[in-house]
Amino acid sequence: MSESRPPLPPFTAETAAQKARMAEDAWNSRDPARVALAYTTDSRWRNRAEFLQGRDAIQAFLTRKWSRELDYRLIKEVWAFHGNRIAVRFAYEWHDDSGSWFRSYGNENWEFDEHGLMRLRIASINDLPISEADRKYHWPLGRRPDDHPTLSELGL
Repeated sequence: MSESRPPLPPFTAETAAQKARMAEDAWNSRDPARVALAYTTDSRWRNRAEFLQGRDAIQAFLTRKWSRELDYRLIKEVWAFHGNRIAVRFAYEWHDDSGSWFRSYGNENWEFDEHGLMRLRIASINDLPISEADRKYHWPLGRRPDDHPTLSELGL
Protein backbone atom coordinates (compact mmCIF):
# COMPACT_ATOMS: atom_id res chain seq x y z
CA MET A 1 0.00 0.00 0.00
CA SER A 2 1.38 3.41 -0.96
CA GLU A 3 1.65 6.30 1.45
CA SER A 4 -0.66 9.21 0.74
CA ARG A 5 -0.15 12.86 1.64
CA PRO A 6 -3.22 14.92 0.62
CA PRO A 7 -3.97 17.24 -0.98
CA LEU A 8 -3.19 15.31 -4.14
CA PRO A 9 -2.40 16.61 -7.63
CA PRO A 10 -3.56 18.10 -9.86
CA PHE A 11 -3.45 21.18 -7.66
CA THR A 12 -5.84 24.13 -7.53
CA ALA A 13 -5.00 27.53 -6.03
CA GLU A 14 -6.57 26.35 -2.77
CA THR A 15 -4.82 22.97 -2.59
CA ALA A 16 -1.45 24.44 -3.65
CA ALA A 17 -1.74 26.94 -0.78
CA GLN A 18 -2.67 24.10 1.60
CA LYS A 19 0.35 22.10 0.45
CA ALA A 20 2.67 25.08 0.96
CA ARG A 21 1.29 25.75 4.45
CA MET A 22 1.65 22.07 5.38
CA ALA A 23 5.29 22.18 4.26
CA GLU A 24 5.86 25.42 6.17
CA ASP A 25 4.35 23.93 9.32
CA ALA A 26 6.44 20.78 9.06
CA TRP A 27 9.68 22.73 8.51
CA ASN A 28 8.85 25.06 11.41
CA SER A 29 8.63 21.97 13.65
CA ARG A 30 12.36 21.49 12.98
CA ASP A 31 11.76 17.72 13.23
CA PRO A 32 13.81 16.07 10.46
CA ALA A 33 11.99 12.73 10.71
CA ARG A 34 8.57 14.41 10.41
CA VAL A 35 9.65 16.56 7.48
CA ALA A 36 11.23 13.64 5.61
CA LEU A 37 7.90 11.77 5.55
CA ALA A 38 6.50 14.32 3.06
CA TYR A 39 8.98 13.09 0.41
CA THR A 40 9.09 9.91 -1.66
CA THR A 41 11.59 7.32 -0.46
CA ASP A 42 13.75 8.12 -3.52
CA SER A 43 13.07 11.89 -3.58
CA ARG A 44 15.72 13.99 -5.32
CA TRP A 45 16.82 17.38 -4.01
CA ARG A 46 19.05 20.22 -4.99
CA ASN A 47 19.41 22.53 -2.00
CA ARG A 48 21.74 25.41 -2.91
CA ALA A 49 24.73 23.48 -4.34
CA GLU A 50 24.06 20.24 -2.44
CA PHE A 51 22.45 17.26 -4.17
CA LEU A 52 20.56 14.64 -2.16
CA GLN A 53 18.53 11.54 -2.88
CA GLY A 54 16.25 9.61 -0.55
CA ARG A 55 14.60 10.14 2.81
CA ASP A 56 17.63 9.09 4.83
CA ALA A 57 19.79 11.70 3.10
CA ILE A 58 17.05 14.32 3.54
CA GLN A 59 16.73 13.56 7.25
CA ALA A 60 20.52 13.73 7.74
CA PHE A 61 20.67 17.02 5.82
CA LEU A 62 17.88 18.58 7.92
CA THR A 63 19.52 17.40 11.14
CA ARG A 64 22.74 19.20 10.11
CA LYS A 65 20.80 22.26 8.92
CA TRP A 66 18.90 22.81 12.15
CA SER A 67 21.98 22.22 14.30
CA ARG A 68 23.53 25.27 12.55
CA GLU A 69 20.45 27.42 11.83
CA LEU A 70 19.17 28.16 15.32
CA ASP A 71 15.76 29.63 16.27
CA TYR A 72 14.64 28.90 12.71
CA ARG A 73 11.32 30.44 11.60
CA LEU A 74 9.99 30.11 8.04
CA ILE A 75 7.22 31.56 5.87
CA LYS A 76 6.34 30.08 2.44
CA GLU A 77 4.06 31.52 -0.22
CA VAL A 78 2.84 29.94 -3.47
CA TRP A 79 4.21 31.64 -6.57
CA ALA A 80 2.72 29.36 -9.25
CA PHE A 81 1.26 25.89 -9.73
CA HIS A 82 0.29 23.57 -12.57
CA GLY A 83 -0.70 19.92 -12.54
CA ASN A 84 1.59 18.14 -10.08
CA ARG A 85 4.03 21.05 -9.66
CA ILE A 86 4.13 23.96 -7.24
CA ALA A 87 6.62 26.85 -7.10
CA VAL A 88 6.97 28.70 -3.81
CA ARG A 89 8.99 31.61 -2.56
CA PHE A 90 10.08 31.71 1.04
CA ALA A 91 12.06 33.56 3.66
CA TYR A 92 13.32 32.26 6.97
CA GLU A 93 15.16 33.85 9.86
CA TRP A 94 17.78 32.17 12.00
CA HIS A 95 21.00 32.81 13.87
CA ASP A 96 24.27 30.96 14.08
CA ASP A 97 26.03 29.81 17.25
CA SER A 98 27.79 33.18 17.58
CA GLY A 99 24.44 35.03 17.65
CA SER A 100 24.63 36.53 14.14
CA TRP A 101 21.17 36.79 12.57
CA PHE A 102 20.27 36.07 8.94
CA ARG A 103 17.22 36.18 6.71
CA SER A 104 17.46 33.58 3.97
CA TYR A 105 15.40 34.18 0.83
CA GLY A 106 14.65 31.58 -1.77
CA ASN A 107 12.54 29.85 -4.33
CA GLU A 108 11.60 26.19 -4.49
CA ASN A 109 10.23 24.13 -7.35
CA TRP A 110 8.32 21.05 -6.22
CA GLU A 111 7.09 18.03 -8.15
CA PHE A 112 4.72 15.52 -6.54
CA ASP A 113 3.81 11.93 -7.26
CA GLU A 114 0.19 10.79 -7.56
CA HIS A 115 0.06 10.16 -3.79
CA GLY A 116 0.96 13.76 -2.90
CA LEU A 117 4.53 12.97 -1.87
CA MET A 118 7.24 15.29 -3.13
CA ARG A 119 9.58 13.47 -5.50
CA LEU A 120 11.65 16.47 -6.61
CA ARG A 121 12.69 19.63 -4.75
CA ILE A 122 14.91 22.27 -6.32
CA ALA A 123 15.81 25.14 -3.96
CA SER A 124 17.83 28.29 -4.61
CA ILE A 125 18.63 30.27 -1.46
CA ASN A 126 20.50 33.47 -0.57
CA ASP A 127 21.46 34.52 2.96
CA LEU A 128 21.26 38.15 4.06
CA PRO A 129 22.92 39.15 7.35
CA ILE A 130 20.47 41.19 9.46
CA SER A 131 20.61 42.81 12.86
CA GLU A 132 18.47 41.39 15.62
CA ALA A 133 16.45 44.64 15.46
CA ASP A 134 15.64 43.92 11.77
CA ARG A 135 13.98 40.59 12.53
CA LYS A 136 10.34 40.31 11.44
CA TYR A 137 9.51 36.83 12.77
CA HIS A 138 8.93 36.85 16.52
CA TRP A 139 6.34 34.13 17.09
CA PRO A 140 7.23 31.33 19.55
CA LEU A 141 9.17 28.50 17.90
CA GLY A 142 6.90 26.15 15.96
CA ARG A 143 3.93 26.81 13.70
CA ARG A 144 3.46 30.38 12.45
CA PRO A 145 0.24 31.79 13.95
CA ASP A 146 -2.64 32.11 11.49
CA ASP A 147 -2.85 35.86 12.12
CA HIS A 148 0.86 36.48 11.44
CA PRO A 149 1.51 38.53 8.27
CA THR A 150 2.46 36.70 5.07
CA LEU A 151 5.61 37.38 3.05
CA SER A 152 3.68 39.78 0.82
CA GLU A 153 2.14 41.55 3.80
CA LEU A 154 5.61 41.96 5.33
CA GLY A 155 6.94 43.40 2.08
CA LEU A 156 9.34 40.51 1.64
